[in-house]
Amino acid sequence: MPAKQAFFAMFYVLRTGIQWKALPRSLGAGSTVHDHFQKWVRLGIFKLLWSAGLYSYDETKGVDWEWLAMDGAITKAPLGGENTAPNPTDRAKQGTKRHLLTDGNGVPLALVATGANRNDFKEIKNVLDSIVIKRPQPTKRKKQNLCLDKGYDFPEVHELIKAYGYTGHIKARGEESSAKAKIPGYRARRWVVERTHSWMNRFRRLLIRWEKKTANYEAFLHLSCAFITFRAAGAFG
Repeated sequence: MPAKQAFFAMFYVLRTGIQWKALPRSLGAGSTVHDHFQKWVRLGIFKLLWSAGLYSYDETKGVDWEWLAMDGAITKAPLGGENTAPNPTDRAKQGTKRHLLTDGNGVPLALVATGANRNDFKEIKNVLDSIVIKRPQPTKRKKQNLCLDKGYDFPEVHELIKAYGYTGHIKARGEESSAKAKIPGYRARRWVVERTHSWMNRFRRLLIRWEKKTANYEAFLHLSCAFITFRAAGAFG
């Protein structure tokens, strides 16, 4: 099977959420496409594609390192598997959480998948260490602000942010909206990461996690990040 045909079939699975065995025959046999998918997962192709998209975006538009935002989102995982755990907000049903970092425009820069019961602040170091392109060094003139919600308001988080050279901004939900209404010229910053989570949920394969293996689940996450990033770079017109 040509690689291009296999890729389009994989993207079709990501976008529609369809099972591999239910792929239209015009896109190829599900088992064959899945074999290609597993090979590409082992090679890290989807993360490389995301990285390539970010470099293209940086070249055409420029990564907004000045205002970064991070947040987590929980997804149901009825089949369980690696990095799933009881969801404390959904009657302890199995779930997974994606911890996402974006630039000031909501373009994804880093992502980590954990169990649904994992506190966001416990993963901040892993997320910051997972940025898929080289991060420029912040300076006094070019600060890198990191916007977080109250779920990250712990002493170790403040220390870590400072050690990594970021300027932290931790606000409760709704606090940015209140400030925007009261302070002339105030611009909310953290909402962009929530919007990106929403974009990712439009890929039906990510709306509910069916992959038991973390590597397979993260491959679909990376493919969605690649699409969002190339779209931001203007690759689709």
